[in-house]
Formats: sequence, C-alpha cells, structure tokens
Amino acid sequence: MSKVTVKLGGPEEFFASGRRIAKLADAGRRIPHRQVVAFEDAGDLLRLLTPARMALFRAIKSHPGSITAIATRARRDRSAVTRDVAALSRFGLVQVTQCVHPGHGHRKEVRAGAEEIRLEATVK
Repeated sequence: MSKVTVKLGGPEEFFASGRRIAKLADAGRRIPHRQVVAFEDAGDLLRLLTPARMALFRAIKSHPGSITAIATRARRDRSAVTRDVAALSRFGLVQVTQCVHPGHGHRKEVRAGAEEIRLEATVK
C-alpha cells in the first residue's frame, strides 16, 4: 500500500511538479513514487472526503471484505456503501476487485488502496 496525498492545487503546482520530475529524469536520478490527488476547489475535496467516507476508509483498511460485509459491519445501507466505495476507488483510496464466490458467481472485494491519506490545504 502507498500513501496518498489529497490536496488543493492548481495548474501552476501541477506543472512545477512535472518540471521537478523531468529534472530528476534528465539527471538519471530515481523518481520517487508519489500518488497525489489535487483539487482546484476546496468544495470538491470536501465532497470526496466526507466524515462518512473517511470512517468507511478506516473500516475497509482494518477489515477488507465484500461490500455487503463492510456495510453490515458499518451498519450502513449497502447502496450507500457502494456509492462511497465507487467515489473512493476513483481516486485510488480503495481498490475493488472481482472475486469468484463459489456457488454464487462473483462478488466485489474491497481493500484499502492507501496505507494512509495525507491531507494538505492552503487557503488564501
């Protein structure tokens, strides 16, 4: 698992990061693995990382499993957990894989895609 940084950042920061990576590559140096999810708008970041989704992330990290099992443990509606898992999955915070469920077809197995989520925000 990796660390994922979720932060506010605009195009200037994106291109500055690209230049730093290019300089490392040009110098033949190792490019560190970083997973960064940047939002230009604080509202978009807050819509992703709601208290319910953060609690769900922690629950998945401590006990990965099927969406049904996670919903049962979290005492939440399965469809709400499915929506939250989809949102967290889009940004790499959780990983969803299809598994064979013997005698019952397939099921989705959910596990944390990140060891930790680091939040960074500077509001001017």
